[in-house]
Amino acid sequence: MILRARQRCIDFPRRPLVMGIVNINDDSFCGDGTLDISAAFAQAQSMAEHGADIIDAGAESARTNRGPITVDEECLRFLPFIARWQGWVATLPPEPPVPDQVWPPLLSLNTWREEVVAAVLPVGGDLLNDIGGLPDNTNARLCARYGAALLIMHTVGAPKEKHTHVHYPDIMDAMRQFFAGRLAIAAAAGLPADSTVLDPGLDFAKQQEDNLCIVRQLDQLHQFQRPVLLPVSRKTFIGQTLSQKNPLGRDPGTIACIAAGIARGAAIFRVHHVEAAVAAIRVLHRLADSKG
Repeated sequence: MILRARQRCIDFPRRPLVMGIVNINDDSFCGDGTLDISAAFAQAQSMAEHGADIIDAGAESARTNRGPITVDEECLRFLPFIARWQGWVATLPPEPPVPDQVWPPLLSLNTWREEVVAAVLPVGGDLLNDIGGLPDNTNARLCARYGAALLIMHTVGAPKEKHTHVHYPDIMDAMRQFFAGRLAIAAAAGLPADSTVLDPGLDFAKQQEDNLCIVRQLDQLHQFQRPVLLPVSRKTFIGQTLSQKNPLGRDPGTIACIAAGIARGAAIFRVHHVEAAVAAIRVLHRLADSKG
């Protein structure tokens, strides 16, 4: 299995990838966002130096208790960050700071509105992290046009709206049907299958038990033969399980979910605390390799 993103090609199986979260906004649920492009870029550099294989930059928080920003504002946050990223990547030494790290790291752009995607993908970005759930083929067509990979996230309804009322008779069956349909949409839009990643969308239109079930049964998604992203970092369901309201106190629970995800074949982990995740994944991967 391979993942193609722009001019890059990553072969799986391999050590799971770490995707570091950079919030170019002032309302991240963890309080780690910033509107200062230089500060956001410094975060990205630090994550790369600590072993991040992918940097996932987002200009708008997914929080549902805050309204959306305008398309123009989102682009104004993204475009200078992408320009800084491209200039920095061009100066990097050939050897990565961490063994087996994807180098230079890939840049993922976390957005969903087609107007923003159309404005930023021509400038840069290896992956589009579409939290909108791909309701039509527009973003898939844009990824195909510019050679970017597409991360398809499972969700119900539009982003920035609460979906706490949603319940599933069988969450894994619903997810399998969803991904089958969305992959068909992407293929019809001209996006190669090897340029897609699946994201079960933990905490998006899901309840605590749904999220726990997804982590337990993640291996059911391997039928699609695509890398699976597990975005477990500091999630609400971890806080509920640990009775931990402060997102910063959920990192131990995050590492536990990473261990469970590795055991079930997750290929990418989206995290805030890159250094801890990289160390845990390197050890867990070696332990898994020694089996048998």
